[in-house]
Amino acid sequence: MRIAFAAMLAAHALIHLMGFLKAFGLARLPQLAQPVSRPMGILWLAAAALLLGAAAALVAAPRAFWWLAAAGVVASQGAIAASWGDARFGTIANVLAAAAAVYGAFAWGPFGLRAEYEERVARGVARLAAAPPVTEADLAPLPQQVRRYLRFAGVVGQPRVRGFHVRFSGRIRSGPEAPWMPFTGEQHNFTDPPSRFFWMRATRAGLPVDGLHAYGEEGASMRVRLLSLLPVAGASGPGFTRTETVTLLNDMCIMAPAALLDAAIRWREIDARSVEATWANGPHEVRAVLVFDDAGALADFWSDDRPALAPDGATFLPQRWSTPVGGYRAQGPFRLASRGEARYGAPSGEFAYIQFDGLEVSYDLAPR
Repeated sequence: MRIAFAAMLAAHALIHLMGFLKAFGLARLPQLAQPVSRPMGILWLAAAALLLGAAAALVAAPRAFWWLAAAGVVASQGAIAASWGDARFGTIANVLAAAAAVYGAFAWGPFGLRAEYEERVARGVARLAAAPPVTEADLAPLPQQVRRYLRFAGVVGQPRVRGFHVRFSGRIRSGPEAPWMPFTGEQHNFTDPPSRFFWMRATRAGLPVDGLHAYGEEGASMRVRLLSLLPVAGASGPGFTRTETVTLLNDMCIMAPAALLDAAIRWREIDARSVEATWANGPHEVRAVLVFDDAGALADFWSDDRPALAPDGATFLPQRWSTPVGGYRAQGPFRLASRGEARYGAPSGEFAYIQFDGLEVSYDLAPR
């Protein structure tokens, strides 16, 4: 779709060269009945250059597309207005280009959820500081199951985690009967203060869907937009913040086990393979159970403190939330899960609503 539109935009741009050629007498163009002055010829040439630049940016540098397209449309329509009798049908292409420029300004430019995500992440990265390495003595207060997991993950001798960056790919759906949507996403977490910013782009019926989850000192919020513009879902408030506190704890357990050393977690051993974690962040206290396999790796995480959000975006439905994981492999200095899913225990039966098989985690976030 993007390449096809870029080709259309390039063709529209090249047509503008006719106005320049006629203005400077470089070609005989009888199809242009109206005279074109040299200043207007320059405008035709500028429109062609801007629209060609927009077409190239759409493929190679989408962040620059919206302003190149917007400037190209303004120049093009000005030239068309001066030669309306010959060029009026070019307005149709300009309307399409203007709509694409608006979309680009929200999808890749400064007005969309991605821009807000990047701004929040930049503020978090600016606060990062160096961290001391984890020692065996640091593990001593933890239950033996958690100590074993942290050794399995390879945290001893590595710096304590202050922030981490995750890239995802997989599929997501809104309910057990809803169609799956492929998605890609990225996320940054910070431990001081605890915060999480998750941005994703999915595709439904061929149309892009953007989503931003933000958790910080002001609370948690979730927004989803169709075509980067049209709100289709959202949630916020104390109840939602409490559910997202479970997500934050889950992120530490799966993506940054060393962060469990710094979080004020109360542990309770259940049996040889499972422990209960209780974590409070401000007024929001949550509990979860961690389940480990024979090798000491985290195999599952479940909590009754993260109810499902009803379609109205305001009502919570009490359901058990779980995240079985696997596919452990080296990611930087650590051994972490690379695939998993999130599930809800609905009254009609447990179902997965998100599955990922491309989890990539990195920790080099501190400014240099």
